[in-house]
Amino acid sequence: MADGTKAVVDTSAADGAADEAALATAIDELAEGTARATTADDDGRRTPEAGSPDDPPTGTGSPDDGGSSTGSDSPAGSGSPAPGEGVSETTAPLSATEIAAELSAGAARAAEARRRGDTAATGGRPSGRPPQDPQPTHDPRDTGTLPQTLPAPLRHSGDMIGHRYRLEECISQTETFSSWRAVDEKLRRAVGVHLMASGHQRARKVLAAAKSAALLGDPRFVQVLDAVQEGELVYVVREWLPHASDLAKLLADGPMEPHEAYQMVRQVTDAVAAAHRRGQAHLRLTPRCVLRTDSGQYRINGIAVDAALRGLPSGGADGDAERSDTRAIGALLFAALTHRWPYPEDRYDLQGLPRNLRDVAPDQVRAGVHKGLSELAARALFDQPPHHAEPISTPQELAKAIALMPRIRQPEPELPAFTAPPRHNTHALPTAPNPTRVVAAPGTAPVPMAAPVRRPGRRLRRVVKVTAWTVALSAIGVASWQLVDHLRSGSPAVAAPQPSSSSASPSTHAVPRTPVPIPVREAFDYNPLGSSPQGKDSLPNAIDGKTDTEWTTGWYNDPFGPKPPAKEGVGLLLDLGSPQAVSTVNVQFATATTAELRIPGAGIAGDPVSAKLGDFTVAAAKKTGTTVEYTVDSPVTTRYLLIWLTGLSKDPDSKYRGHVSEVRVSG
Repeated sequence: MADGTKAVVDTSAADGAADEAALATAIDELAEGTARATTADDDGRRTPEAGSPDDPPTGTGSPDDGGSSTGSDSPAGSGSPAPGEGVSETTAPLSATEIAAELSAGAARAAEARRRGDTAATGGRPSGRPPQDPQPTHDPRDTGTLPQTLPAPLRHSGDMIGHRYRLEECISQTETFSSWRAVDEKLRRAVGVHLMASGHQRARKVLAAAKSAALLGDPRFVQVLDAVQEGELVYVVREWLPHASDLAKLLADGPMEPHEAYQMVRQVTDAVAAAHRRGQAHLRLTPRCVLRTDSGQYRINGIAVDAALRGLPSGGADGDAERSDTRAIGALLFAALTHRWPYPEDRYDLQGLPRNLRDVAPDQVRAGVHKGLSELAARALFDQPPHHAEPISTPQELAKAIALMPRIRQPEPELPAFTAPPRHNTHALPTAPNPTRVVAAPGTAPVPMAAPVRRPGRRLRRVVKVTAWTVALSAIGVASWQLVDHLRSGSPAVAAPQPSSSSASPSTHAVPRTPVPIPVREAFDYNPLGSSPQGKDSLPNAIDGKTDTEWTTGWYNDPFGPKPPAKEGVGLLLDLGSPQAVSTVNVQFATATTAELRIPGAGIAGDPVSAKLGDFTVAAAKKTGTTVEYTVDSPVTTRYLLIWLTGLSKDPDSKYRGHVSEVRVSG
């Protein structure tokens, strides 16, 4: 285990079951007034009686998300075990003397509670009612037949756990465990810590679940760093993401946009499907377990551990782990699309559906929901989806269904409204503020106003000056274009004719030239720094005129930067069929990518696919984004164009790939 996990002493399931059955049976007998001492059957051959911890659970799961609890846990119970409850040992079998002492103490507490009529024997509830877990969505099978043995350990802010982890803030607390934000004093980083009494019946399962989650090693899940049993305390240490927001918080202001909901369900499904392939299940996937980081990546918290802490069965509420996790993903997508929880109960600050609504798709709950995502949520959530659709029962099937959907593009950002600046009359003469009107006396003739004096010389000089500047700039532009064309083609530059100032006339606005699309004949993968082909089968997708298909490169361990890697980049070579005058190249990427536009230089005589990278010249500088447009200073005549990718984005599997959806060339 990472960060110095301590060894945990475990016993066989048979020994633990025999000890717990002996305790439960003897306590019942003593409570009826037949106080007789019993001894433990060390070889585990005693048959558990009815009501013992070995009985199969008889409760049913909540209609919620497979027995998941709400995000805000209930306060902890008392600091000592409830009267009449036995304390199960999880590290070693009990001796005969220890069993007899436990039985005597339990019988005395039960008799005292009955004489006083105190309700403390039932955990603060009236006698005769079975104990219930304070969490409303807890699976009752954990407490209906297995009595609570030990309360959550009482700890305070500032306490040290394992001489290493300093508790800072209690995040949540139940009767059986508490969760804290802590600081790893050794590595100086924030961590999350779950605390539970080592004598609790669930302690073994919690340690086993934490160890299996730590061995998963998938970066899409919040990592378990340590799992330790130390004396009477069991604690599980996990990674802490300070700047991440859970899905319940993201939905506080309303439903998600289709693109964001698509990204959420795709990343969560891929991660859960990968975990199931390795034999792991979450079993308690709720909106508070799904976290989105600042980079837009979704990570899942509490795999296997959250279910073990709350005593949920290993197969989920319906006995099928794959179906439970698939239904939970469907509930997450339903909530993201409708801003409603798909069950009658209100959960995670979301309002539940009316009880008379059953198996309804999200687009029937809220208008404007994406049709494809609505059908996907209904198929994953319901056993009988509407419109006789085929239900989805495993995360692998759900991942395949998402992959078959057309990619939902990110909406373009809205540009601010353009406000035209106020027009000023530059020819009007300034007027004095608050002019005073002079009224002539009656009987007197009005005095004629003097006409404004015009100065034609000033206006003429301004026109001449503007004309001279226009002619000079035009001459400089023509000379620059010819010089650039000379440097690219290698032909001798022709001196630009200097227009005469006497024959020059004022320049008018140039008529904009409409770009003409140039079809791309064929696309090739260009990998001069490697030997493996780069997505040969998907090359036509980059020039098929469809934005929902893409050409995908091979995977890499780095994005080609910013530090000098072993490889500089990879490219997409386009063949126009014949030399064409190219002015703009528009490239659409599926993920944020850095790339530049290059054209073959004069040194390339044969096939450009086998040419070296240095034989290509840069026609347009690097740009980064999902939609970039390269514009050359003047039309360049060439047959081949090279889209050279120098910075890739990380995919959900932590590999770097390039995704080119479409390339459009104009001349």
